Amino acid sequence: MKKVRPVLLSVFASAILAAATFAAPAVHNSSQAQQGQSAAQLQSVSGTIASVGSNSFTLTVTATPTPKAQSFTQDSTPKTMTFKTDKNTTVDGKLAVNSQADVSYRQDDAGNNIAVSVRVTPAQ
Repeated sequence: MKKVRPVLLSVFASAILAAATFAAPAVHNSSQAQQGQSAAQLQSVSGTIASVGSNSFTLTVTATPTPKAQSFTQDSTPKTMTFKTDKNTTVDGKLAVNSQADVSYRQDDAGNNIAVSVRVTPAQ
């Protein structure tokens, strides 16, 4: 009888612990999932800055934009792309006409190109 009591106590405690573990709601970190989704949607392009506005700039590109970490496909026809900037945009250098720029960007729900980061190489 003395040996049965500790065994029953252990079984009862284990059952309570298991019930408490399975009854706890699952916690999902939606911000990490959102960041992963945003990172997957980032694209990158390089070109020459054609114009600069207060919250936007236009880039003349000769390469087709591709998802980040993939190589560019060369295209002989120059194209212009407009990028909006916001409080989250990081700019390394000064946005100036005729400067070279490497832009990482995403598209918002309206289809606008939103610059995430810009690295500017001054015109020589």
